[in-house]
Amino acid sequence: MGTHGSSVSYAMPQRTFLSWPVASRPVWGLCLLFLSSLPVVNPYVHGDGVGYYAYARALLIQGDLRFEQDWRRANEGFSKARMATDGELQAGQYTETGHINNIFTIGPAILWSPFLVLAHLAVLTVQQLGSAIPADGFSWPYRVAMALGTACCGFLGLLLSFGLVRQYVAERWAFLATLGVWTATSLPVYMYFNPSWSHAHSAFVISLFLWFWNRTRPARTLGQWVVLGLIGGLMLNTYFPNGVFLIIPLIEALRGYFRSLGRKDLAAVWRQLGQNAVFTVALILAVVPTLVTRAIVFGGPFRLGAYGELPWDWSAPYAWEVLFSSNHGLLSWTPLIALAVLGLLWAVGRAREIAAYCGAAAVGFYYVISSYPYWDGMSSFGNRFFISLTPVFILGLGLLFERAARLFSPRSGFAVLAGLVGLFALWNAGFIFQWGTQMIPARGAISWRQMAHNQFAVVPARVAGELEHYILRRDSLMQRIESQDLELRRQQRLQTVEP
Repeated sequence: MGTHGSSVSYAMPQRTFLSWPVASRPVWGLCLLFLSSLPVVNPYVHGDGVGYYAYARALLIQGDLRFEQDWRRANEGFSKARMATDGELQAGQYTETGHINNIFTIGPAILWSPFLVLAHLAVLTVQQLGSAIPADGFSWPYRVAMALGTACCGFLGLLLSFGLVRQYVAERWAFLATLGVWTATSLPVYMYFNPSWSHAHSAFVISLFLWFWNRTRPARTLGQWVVLGLIGGLMLNTYFPNGVFLIIPLIEALRGYFRSLGRKDLAAVWRQLGQNAVFTVALILAVVPTLVTRAIVFGGPFRLGAYGELPWDWSAPYAWEVLFSSNHGLLSWTPLIALAVLGLLWAVGRAREIAAYCGAAAVGFYYVISSYPYWDGMSSFGNRFFISLTPVFILGLGLLFERAARLFSPRSGFAVLAGLVGLFALWNAGFIFQWGTQMIPARGAISWRQMAHNQFAVVPARVAGELEHYILRRDSLMQRIESQDLELRRQQRLQTVEP
């Protein structure tokens, strides 16, 4: 099947990602949609994003890992919880090395660096022309560069996922699946609204890893093994649970060893051992930024800070809640994902192999989050951790669309499924609006009855005015949301201590 084939059989492999110089219409469509979405990018650093952004700002501006300025100048909800009554940072904020206890990862800073370096050079240049914009990493050019960098990472992740999935289904279904995950999951919140967090970056690096791994099968050169290892290291630098995806080359390697040993081909075994060693060395070298920063901040390359001290329960006691809880359950908040899971389980033909690989990684990731004491993500839209699985969800959704289209004529099938995606996207947009404007609590369980009422009775009446504030008076809107969040947290604390 070509890119415009019927939905009867799966597309044959295409060894090119983009057919330059003329890309396919779906690719151009995705690019145009991305460019049109850039006005909603929110150059705002808050919450967990303070820790991620601090690595980039401190290294670029100060040349060190002293994060005191970042903690003091953070949003009120973040800084207030870390300041003593005398206005100084609490003693508990420091590690044994005298550095701020920044438990977050350096990977996002690595991915932001090209954007922030350009912003810094631009600020220094305009200062020579008389501009008063501070070259401190906090002023608006830096925050805009950070937010655009996140949006670009998220979009590249989508584009790479599209490139992967169109190897297994017709382009129309890969396009529709990409659009669905882009608009009807937690991804847009962390690609646009909370860009200083790490999740859009995770979507990018895992998409890159899967795309390159799939593209270089079944016979990689040593150079390709090096690149795959470097990408694997970047996955770990970005977000530690992303390391679960290393199970994919592990399973691939074990299968290769069993085949070679079954044929008694010892030469092939030794050759594969060498390739795997090259991959492992590249992986370790790529993780050096994490090892060095952990040694400086925490006193040892393998110290994880608070994450290593939390009481993880490896019996996965939160397995049900992670999926179905009103407290940021994956499937209950973003139900489109259920269709993606069904698509992976329903894979047929040559797509079964990649669905099995991706499914194994997804199950491993699900197990890790189900064992995590803060499985709900606290202040989270949906279960934000699973944004890392963006390419897996796009694959599953594309496979489902390919098969479901057989129930309709070629033309009506696309229209029906596009309409379904549109409904999921509208529902998700209203849900995001409720969450972002504090119509439902950002933390803890929500009332589904209240949420459904808001979707139909409140959101349509408020959305136009709030969008105008977001576009024209964004700073005041973000301050109002921050104040509402602080008040809600204060009330929750009072309820906790009351007898």
